[in-house]
Amino acid sequence: MAAGIPSGSPSTIRLRAIHERPAMTTSPLKGMLTQEALQAKIHSGEIETILAVFPDLYGRLIGKRITGDFFLDQTADGGMHVCDYLLTVDMEMDVIEGYPFANWAKGYGDIHCVPDFATLRQITWLDRSALVVCDLQTDGDHQAIPIAPRTLLKNQIKQLAALGYTAKGGSELEYFLFKDSYESAREKKYEDLETIGWYLEDYHMFQGTKEESINASVRRHMGQSGIPVEFSKGEWGPGQHELNLRYTDVLEMADRHAIYKQGFKEIAWSLGLAVSFMAKWRSDLAGSSMHLHLSLWDKDHNSAFAGGEASDTFRHFLGGWMHHARAIAPFYAPNPNSYKRYAYQSWAPTRIAWSKDNRTAGFRIVGSGDAQRIESRLPGADANPYLAYAAALAAGIDGIKNKTEPPAIFSGDAYQAESLPTVPANLSQATDELEQSSMLRQAFGEEVVDHYVHFFRTEQRKYDEAVTTWERERYFERG
Repeated sequence: MAAGIPSGSPSTIRLRAIHERPAMTTSPLKGMLTQEALQAKIHSGEIETILAVFPDLYGRLIGKRITGDFFLDQTADGGMHVCDYLLTVDMEMDVIEGYPFANWAKGYGDIHCVPDFATLRQITWLDRSALVVCDLQTDGDHQAIPIAPRTLLKNQIKQLAALGYTAKGGSELEYFLFKDSYESAREKKYEDLETIGWYLEDYHMFQGTKEESINASVRRHMGQSGIPVEFSKGEWGPGQHELNLRYTDVLEMADRHAIYKQGFKEIAWSLGLAVSFMAKWRSDLAGSSMHLHLSLWDKDHNSAFAGGEASDTFRHFLGGWMHHARAIAPFYAPNPNSYKRYAYQSWAPTRIAWSKDNRTAGFRIVGSGDAQRIESRLPGADANPYLAYAAALAAGIDGIKNKTEPPAIFSGDAYQAESLPTVPANLSQATDELEQSSMLRQAFGEEVVDHYVHFFRTEQRKYDEAVTTWERERYFERG
């Protein structure tokens, strides 16, 4: 697994040979369960509660805690029901008007949640608990719900399979750790929070030792719960870290990503600490990214990216991804705060270019041979992983179908290259690009694009209506 490891750098070690061909094995991951194993653990009392969950539009896990006996008797075969408004509410759970999918006129009925037992795992950070991810269907005729984030990703995986490929991915999540608990942070109105460290700690081992109480706990619990970890390390901010999961098929990667974020927050809460995946929590510090790695594999399990620029598939996938980068931006930067991460010399990209092992470019090519992959540095840690991977696949598939060539490879400092196209300046601009994208309307469907346009415009509207601390400090006396 040594191929593709970049040498030391000022930012972050990358996933080790993230897309190297995996060794053949029949050993199940630690923590993963069959239905038979779940039944035995419920009967023995080792598992009492099953969390049946699904991702909402933000990527948060929503669902129910179900007693073991009831899950075996009813949910395992029949699924469960939840209110359809869960695919329309905002972060505050406000009921938002204007969605054709669910509204007051329709009475906010039920949708059907069907467990995907390939995701069934025992989660060790919660007492006697298992978790299963569900797919969403209409309640009457049990059709997949197109706007559901997991459905979007599964549909793009099917489109890719029709071209003869599968996709493997890895998402690298950065985060800030705080000595404040979530409760004390709220009492402080999220001002004057104390990070767990006080100096930039990229690769620092001593500072990492001081933070091992939580990072080691997360590594351990994830590894024991079917979410294998590669490593954790200090990042380019006080109290900022990165913990990388092992790469896998993109649907499984998105599931692991969502469960990992949920689990990390729960572990932090249990220790009286807080972790934040906010894209830009403080204006004078680096933001937190979700560097998204992708590679394609053919039916014989050979990497379609192994040849680099000599591979038509590699070039055309990259060309499509880059060509549509501005249109898919809301799926990478989903709220107004997200765009504050794109700052000059901040390690977040401000321009759309591709380059080899160059952290100033929006698309970074790393690895060699079977480990060759494309890393997009555009997504933030606040991105919904299902939407981020679905958007990347849709853009890349379009590139393959239309033989879209990428622009010339870039070398140098992309921050200084004024001739390069820029990332959208804000969510409003990015949503305009999404709304006008014929590619996404064809790939996702008209109703899906319109649904998410309304979702992102609602986020922007809520932000525009808020009066902030910055405004009071600036205008209260002197304005």
